Amino acid sequence: MREINVEEITIAVAELAVETNHHLSSDVCSRINGCREEETWPVAKNVLEKIEENIDIAQQGIFPLCQDTGMACVFLEIGQDVHLIGGNLEEAINKGVRKGYGEGYLRKSVVKDPIRRGNTGDNTPAHIHYEIVPGEQVKIVFAPKGFGSENMSQIKMFPPAAGEKGVKDFVVQVVKEAGANPCPPIVVGVGIGGTFDRAALMAKEALLIPFDEPNPDDYYNEMEKELLERINALGIGPQGLGGKTTALAVKIKTYPTHIAGMPVAVNINCHVSRHAERVL
Repeated sequence: MREINVEEITIAVAELAVETNHHLSSDVCSRINGCREEETWPVAKNVLEKIEENIDIAQQGIFPLCQDTGMACVFLEIGQDVHLIGGNLEEAINKGVRKGYGEGYLRKSVVKDPIRRGNTGDNTPAHIHYEIVPGEQVKIVFAPKGFGSENMSQIKMFPPAAGEKGVKDFVVQVVKEAGANPCPPIVVGVGIGGTFDRAALMAKEALLIPFDEPNPDDYYNEMEKELLERINALGIGPQGLGGKTTALAVKIKTYPTHIAGMPVAVNINCHVSRHAERVL
C-alpha cells in the first residue's frame, strides 16, 4: 500500500490550473495550424492567424488564453493500492483550485447557488469525478471549462429505433444550433449509451482524448470522420465568420445501455480546448 499526502494533490491542482489556462496541448496547436494552412476563405484564415497569435501571447504566462478561465473540472484516477493521508481529498482539490486561481490571477467564475447566484470568490467548488483503477498511482486531469461552449451542449434520450442516422443528425444539429456562440472552431465530444448521466460524463471525457488518437473501434472512428466532415460543411467557420473550419475534431465515447434506450450527449468545447494531467 502506497501512501500519498493530499497536499501533493493540492500542489498539482494549483499548478495545473495555471498551466492549462496559458498553454494548449501540442495536438490542439498543430490542428489549428493545419486548418489555417488549408483554409481558402481569407477571413477565416485571418481569424485562425489571430487565434495562433493569442496562443503565443498566452504561452508567455502572463495573460490567459481566454478571459473565461473556466469552471475547474478535475478527473481523478485513484489506484486501489493508494492510501491518501493528510486530510480530506475533496478539500485538498478545492484548496488547489483556490491557490491556482488566486496566485495565477485567473478569473473566478463560480457562483454559490445556481439560481440565487453570488460569486464564491475563489472559483471553488470544482467539478470532481473520481474513478478507482488498479495500481498505486493517482492521475489528475485538470480541464477548465468555459461556459460559452458548455451552454451549447445538449443531451437527448433516443429510442433505439433512431439508430445511427438519428445520432449523427442530432450531433450535427446541435452544432448548427450553436452557431458562433461557442467560439468556433470547436471540439465536439459525444457520449453514446449508458444512462442519462453517464452519457453526459462520456461526452465531457471525450473532449480530453488527443486529436491524433484514433477511436479504437473502427465503426466509431469512421463516424467521427464523417461527423467532422458534415460539421465543417456547415460553413459556420472560425468565430462564425464563414469558412470550412467549424470544428477541429469530433471524439466519441460509448458504453453499454438498456434495451429500451439510447442516450446521446454532445458536449461542445471552444478552440481553447484546455486540459493537462499529472501523475503522482
